[in-house]
Formats: sequence, structure tokens, C-alpha cells
Amino acid sequence: MTDTLTPHALTAEIITPAGFEPYGVVLTPMEDGTPFTAEEAVLDVSNGIPRFYLMRLDDKPAEFVRVTRHLETTQTLMAVGDVEWTIAVAAPGIEQPGLDDLRAFRIPPRTAITMRKGTWHAGPFFADPSMDFVNLELDDTNVADHHNHRLDDAYGVRVVIDAE
Repeated sequence: MTDTLTPHALTAEIITPAGFEPYGVVLTPMEDGTPFTAEEAVLDVSNGIPRFYLMRLDDKPAEFVRVTRHLETTQTLMAVGDVEWTIAVAAPGIEQPGLDDLRAFRIPPRTAITMRKGTWHAGPFFADPSMDFVNLELDDTNVADHHNHRLDDAYGVRVVIDAE
């Protein structure tokens, strides 16, 4: 990130189902045979071919200048391994999120999130040099359904996430 941009601090909070509800759902381990839940019902990959893959990310310190949303699909993410990670989000339905619309969440190990269609997001972010993530979206999400909003252009800032 360029140092000419004003840093904007965003404090990351530990994710809870209630706190993350406007953006999606939090999924934690459950016993095999557990009946279908409302949390699982938010998943929607009906507008194309689902893509379930392991995504490798390198060098993702917790700062950003751009948020992205996908209007045609939900997106489910979970870190591979026993590690914590962070994501920043803004609610779906906002055409261009402002700085006050952003929230950051720390995701503990063995926890997945499914973001609602249209949820703005930046990340995942992590401290390790690289990490792998399970990712469920559509096969063309990163080509045909990748809508960006530049916070550096709109507000002259780079967002820096602090752990709570």
C-alpha cells in the first residue's frame, strides 16, 4: 500500500452469528446428522456452475484500499488449518460503501462464513506468509461478477485493521 494515503483504522471484533448477520452466516462444526438449519439456507450458487476449490493467498497483511462484491452468488470461505484470519465487510444493498459502513471480523479456527449476495468484502487477511482457504462461489465469479469500489479514490485512505 502506498504511504501517501491517510490510514483509516478499523478494529476487528471476534465474529458472532448476531454480529455477522447483516453480512451472512457463521458456520461452526456440528454433529453429523444434524438437521438442516436456517444458517445453511443463505447459501445460493443457483445462478451458475458452483466452484468449490482450495484458494492459496500470499502476503495478505490486514490493510486494503478496495472492497469487492458479488451480486450473483453467495461466497463461503474457511481457512485450512488451525489458524485465525480476518475479513472486512459492508452490508449488501449499499451502492458505494462509506468508511462508516465497514466492519472487520476475526474468524477463529474451524469456522466458516457464508457472505450474502452483494456483501462488500476485503480479505481474507492473515499474519502468515501464505494461507489456503476453502472457497465456494461460481465458476465465473472472479471474471463476470467482481464489482469493486476503490476507497483510496473515493476517500483518499487505506484501511488498516487492528485486532481488538
